[in-house]
Amino acid sequence: MTRSPRGADLLRTQSPMAGLDRRNLGPVQVFAQSVSGAAPAAAMAVVPALVAASSGSATIWSIAVATALALLVASCIGRFTRRMAAAGSLYSLTAKGLGPCPAFLCGSGLLIGYGLLSMSALTGAAIQLSAVLTRLGMSPAFAPPSVIGALLMLAALIATLTVRGVRLSAVVVLLVETLSIGLILVVFAILLAQHGVLVDTAQLTAPADVGLGAIAAGVLPALALFIGFEAAVALGVEARRPFHTIPRAVRRTAALTGALGLFAAYTQVAMFAAAPGGLAANPNPIPTAVASEQLPWLSMLLDAGLAASFFACALATTTALVRLLFTAGREGVLPAALGTAHRRHRTPHVAVAVAVPVVAVVPAVLVGWGIPPSGALSGLLITAALGYLLAYLLVCLAAPVFLHRIGELTVDAVLTTAVIVPVLLAVLVAFVASAPVTSAPLVVGSLLVLAATRYLWLRGRHPERVAAIGMYDETSAVDLVGAPVAPGR
Repeated sequence: MTRSPRGADLLRTQSPMAGLDRRNLGPVQVFAQSVSGAAPAAAMAVVPALVAASSGSATIWSIAVATALALLVASCIGRFTRRMAAAGSLYSLTAKGLGPCPAFLCGSGLLIGYGLLSMSALTGAAIQLSAVLTRLGMSPAFAPPSVIGALLMLAALIATLTVRGVRLSAVVVLLVETLSIGLILVVFAILLAQHGVLVDTAQLTAPADVGLGAIAAGVLPALALFIGFEAAVALGVEARRPFHTIPRAVRRTAALTGALGLFAAYTQVAMFAAAPGGLAANPNPIPTAVASEQLPWLSMLLDAGLAASFFACALATTTALVRLLFTAGREGVLPAALGTAHRRHRTPHVAVAVAVPVVAVVPAVLVGWGIPPSGALSGLLITAALGYLLAYLLVCLAAPVFLHRIGELTVDAVLTTAVIVPVLLAVLVAFVASAPVTSAPLVVGSLLVLAATRYLWLRGRHPERVAAIGMYDETSAVDLVGAPVAPGR
């Protein structure tokens, strides 16, 4: 087959995303990116207790509802990713449905989500690494200098991996996340066997003493299991067969994370069924249960698994963050230097150089000011969740509009959005209403005001940059059979 000169002339000389390592990631590596973004191993140890505080014995039912909601969000995202590949993740997708202004709002929420989740995961990795070193007699437990040192060391490793290439970082993410999930599953299996509660039929039937209100109240914290599960979308440019691998990775991540969350909740509710107050009265159930077994190697296994999960999450989320900055730089929404790709490694090295120091310094400063590392982790995570919820809401709202614009609107797309958008809006309102006034809403609100100021300035001074929002990977002349291959592809 020979390429058509007429067809080539109608195409761009090169893709708007030229410079990235296009079409080189396999489906397993893409899937690992999304799984690591959700950090299911770490979430399994933390989230069930948060859900139990609201829903009590109906914990697994709240998580089941949250899993269904996450699958609906994945469905909305899939309506875009089966038709376009973008490095800007949900920001670029929203632009194709709702236009520049909502896309800018989505991008701002995503920037908050990616940035603060990276900080939170990095802090968690530093805490758990410090715990491992303490058990080996090499570090004082959770002392600020120890945690700060681990933070900076891990941040340097993340910067190196993200600059050296997406394939390298994807392999590392795959190995580390597989290890972390495996270790946590081993810990949970041992705890179940030790407590003799392999079968707990009481949890599998709808509890008569808990109403729908309690189940609904538990859905809000249960959604924390899924924050970051769409991380693979940012690899749309670099994935092979992106229209197939990206939507499948996001959908399967939602299903896998939900299944692991249900198993974790089942295990913890069963273990603490006889304890006063049940699981809800034990804010740190897994470390407590592991310590009660008086098996030092089991505690070491838990700490190592959590450290690996947090690190994989920090690496995956930073990978998505720098591609969001890269896209905004290419569009001119942010400084153009951020849209520069390394000639050899084909990665957004300038965006890495800007983002990673911020991701490392902010939690280091918080810990240095005397905030407990665990407090810094939870505060950053809560604020990140608010940014993610905003982005999910907008991309779900954009999906049917996008399909209508391209003439492919279907009834199921409308019904999906009609279900998920009101629920996400209610969750977002409940989140803001339940958070302390001085905490997440204030921080996110301040950042969104800055983003709105930037948008208004761009619209007034550089409307062509606003019009460029929504840049995605396009077939170029060099992609055709028989065309010469350009260095940037």
